[in-house]
Amino acid sequence: MSPLKTDPVSERVRHALTRLEKEKNVRVLYACESGSRAWGFESQDSDYDVRFLYVHRREWYMSIELGRDVIEQPLSDELDVSGWELRKALRLLRKSNPPLLEWMKSPTVYHHDPVFTHEFGELTEMFYSPRRCFAHYLHMAYGNWKDYLEGRDQVSLKKYLYVFRPLLACRWIERSLGQVPMLFQELVDAVLEEREVRLALEALVARKRAGKELGKSAPDAVLSRFITTELQRLKALGDPEDSLGDLDELDIFFRRYALKN
Repeated sequence: MSPLKTDPVSERVRHALTRLEKEKNVRVLYACESGSRAWGFESQDSDYDVRFLYVHRREWYMSIELGRDVIEQPLSDELDVSGWELRKALRLLRKSNPPLLEWMKSPTVYHHDPVFTHEFGELTEMFYSPRRCFAHYLHMAYGNWKDYLEGRDQVSLKKYLYVFRPLLACRWIERSLGQVPMLFQELVDAVLEEREVRLALEALVARKRAGKELGKSAPDAVLSRFITTELQRLKALGDPEDSLGDLDELDIFFRRYALKN
């Protein structure tokens, strides 16, 4: 895992998490960056999307009432902090929830309990489902294409990136490369061989990173043609092989972190 960042924004995030721990009487186990800054194609004015996992004190789990299992705390126009309670996270892990798996691969970690992070990472390997993740990413790519790009005279150029990332994630899973990485460039380097498409995509990423959020323009013919062809190809594929973890391992893990104090 990469060392914790020490820049001013990271310090603000850690202070915010410490305050939340006191206000909510919880313990933050892991916190990372999610979204465009973690994917590697942020603009200068992109938001910071902080996502974290937390656990309540033991007494919270002794009630017959089910309490709220998320914490959402927008701190400013640029800094959004939101977390999932451990039991919720483990239930989602049981279903191989792709966003949760991605969090554990984030290149920017703001806070972590080293033992928890290692053990939770082992669980993500155990419960990673290529079939469910492939379906998730294909649905996301198709939905973003339909909602933002298909058949339009003017499109928001950044939306191409929100189609290409899940599209390339499907290729990654198709080739049995394991869990999908967070960094967009890692996907491009590993599975995008089409040179013309790659050059057009890298130019788009460079523009986005160099300036503010990309505006609207005429559709890019090279990128649009690749998307339509690749969506058809991926939809025609059979489901990838699947794997199932031992559900008892999730219960054991939960008790160790939620009921130990």
